[in-house]
Amino acid sequence: MDEGKKIVVFGAGRIGRSFIGQLFGCAGYGVVFVDVDRQLIDRLKEKKAYPVMIRDSNHPGEERTIQVTNITALHASEEEKIITRIEEADILATSVGKNGLPGLTGILDRGIRSRYKRFPAKPIDIILAENVRNAADFLHAALSKGKSVYPLEDYVGLVETSIGKMVPIMTREQMEADPLAVYAEPYNTLILDGRAFKNPVPGVPGLSPKDNMKAWVDRKLFIHNLGHAALAYQANFHFPDLVYTWEALENLFLIKMTRDTMLQSAGILRAMYPEEFDTAQLTAHVDDLLMRFANKALGDTIFRVGCDLPRKLGRDDRLLVPILAGISLELPFDLILEAWVKGCSFKAVGENGQELDEDLKFRLAYGFDYRRILQEHCQLSSADHPDLYHSLTQIMASM
Repeated sequence: MDEGKKIVVFGAGRIGRSFIGQLFGCAGYGVVFVDVDRQLIDRLKEKKAYPVMIRDSNHPGEERTIQVTNITALHASEEEKIITRIEEADILATSVGKNGLPGLTGILDRGIRSRYKRFPAKPIDIILAENVRNAADFLHAALSKGKSVYPLEDYVGLVETSIGKMVPIMTREQMEADPLAVYAEPYNTLILDGRAFKNPVPGVPGLSPKDNMKAWVDRKLFIHNLGHAALAYQANFHFPDLVYTWEALENLFLIKMTRDTMLQSAGILRAMYPEEFDTAQLTAHVDDLLMRFANKALGDTIFRVGCDLPRKLGRDDRLLVPILAGISLELPFDLILEAWVKGCSFKAVGENGQELDEDLKFRLAYGFDYRRILQEHCQLSSADHPDLYHSLTQIMASM
């Protein structure tokens, strides 16, 4: 136990509370959340605790409630207090998402400057609990722009992670029952970049430091994220009335399509990192994920894992990154491209009966013109990527 130590977590959302706050809080750290949600911050300040509801229909014996205590919270506008907390923290973490990171760099820079003036011999590590590729590079570039009084390379550890924990969107009824509760699966391993720390890796159960972090970040993208997308897009295309991921995984056709697509991507990943992964290891990971995707107790939806088409169908995300890698390595990628094509027709709706606004705008802009989506949205021309367009023609003909 690390009694008396402190972590400041920027972002008190589902991952921030169910994963980062829970891991460090249960290890004895005092947890300070920083968030822009005034109501959430006020509730955390008042209760000084929150429950994490572990749910697993596959293993009911593992279901339990974890009470995370010894917490406090600050609103993002309380900048002087946040700076003081950064000065005094043993470690920092972010869980604000791709759109939140740019707005976070200013207060981080101010806090680190102030910390360096007070404690020049106490470097600080920042765990980047973001589902964002190259988050460390982004934050490094952003912090480098300022007139830093601290030596960034030596004083700040930018620690990339691979977030594998599934934390679904809660229903309105669940949120009303306890606005501070978060639902999550039992999986509780935080893979992170062991080489990025400036201090010793914290002795927190659940932390799994890796030497080749890029390989593990890509494993999440190529298999976990891709698997969710393939399942959602195949399910919505063939069986549009399905709502939950577990429902889809009761269908043998969808199980086979999703598994085969995941294994195709795993083969590309294996070729990229032959010294890090083997076929048996990756196959076991695929099968474990499919079992976790089928966890009824999470209530995870096809809408959640498939929506946000501008991002998920984009050049730098879960389908096209493996496709482009497959082309480069001269490996099969047709099943992944088929999932991408069917994703262009994705029309699942959320609890409110509506599609995501961004997805509606995406369809209004491009319709179902796959070639135009590749050319304009993904910036992938037929001249530069003839193999991609040839395969697209074949898949469209078969559909």
